[in-house]
Amino acid sequence: MSKKVRIGNTDLVVNPIGLGANAIGGHNLYNGIDEQLNRELLRTAINEGLDYIDTAFTYGMGRSEEIIGEVVNEMGNRQGLTIATKGTQRIVDGERVIDNSPAYLRETVDASLKRLQTDYIDLFYIHYPDENTPKYEAVGALKELKDSGKIRAIGVSNFSPEQLKEANQDGYVDVLQGHYNLLNRQAETDYFPYTIANNISFVPYFPFASGLLAGKYTKDTTFDDFRKNMPHLQGEAFEQNLAKVEKLRVIANDKQTEVSNLVLAWYLAQDAIDTVIPGAKTPKQVIRNLKTLELQLTPAEMETIGRIFS
Repeated sequence: MSKKVRIGNTDLVVNPIGLGANAIGGHNLYNGIDEQLNRELLRTAINEGLDYIDTAFTYGMGRSEEIIGEVVNEMGNRQGLTIATKGTQRIVDGERVIDNSPAYLRETVDASLKRLQTDYIDLFYIHYPDENTPKYEAVGALKELKDSGKIRAIGVSNFSPEQLKEANQDGYVDVLQGHYNLLNRQAETDYFPYTIANNISFVPYFPFASGLLAGKYTKDTTFDDFRKNMPHLQGEAFEQNLAKVEKLRVIANDKQTEVSNLVLAWYLAQDAIDTVIPGAKTPKQVIRNLKTLELQLTPAEMETIGRIFS
């Protein structure tokens, strides 16, 4: 399972199956986070050849970065890993404020470096755009940080198509992270033509639509965290989506694989996408996600899967 890909135009070469680390220290997102299990998951992932970890300040308000920094430091293999993180949110009087100002971007990158116990971040994203800072100015600040060696690649996340174009007016944006999965394919028209034309790698977040496309829910599944307010996991929509997942299961069973692997392989076959960052809460889930690399989809299977979710 040594297949590696380059992320867009960057010099980052990684296993295309990464780890979305919002459940690592993400006490503000999930109930019952077990930090010892988090550490075990990270050690397993790294030992199994996963070399690309995606985190953010807002996952536990810095806690995710701290745990990743501790484990990577303990394992002593920083050089072999690609670490992506995101910043731009500050807490003011208990409120979350989005700040893309160059001064704050420099500050937030330094704070992430400290929490991650490293002297460079492989890929740093502006997590959300603010209302005031010109987008190219914010990206220009990251370009200076890149030139100084503090970051290796520049990303933006949650930017509208217009904001992305403004951010990339000097051609500095390397990666766009955006909402994309089989249930939400808007990015195919809104972003893919531009990102492909400009050599910007698209990284989908919510690849499993909060677990639905991992094939692990039934009509009796209930939610007590942030998922309980998601329309695609409620009522009639939930039942219709489960029916689509069952059609995927038929294809997965034919190929002696899991629904989750089928879904990830379908994303990786898209021209706009080099890498995926599925989340995981247990070492077993990480190992299962990595098995995607053993899977090849035929053009007919690609088309069938696309049609189920057209």
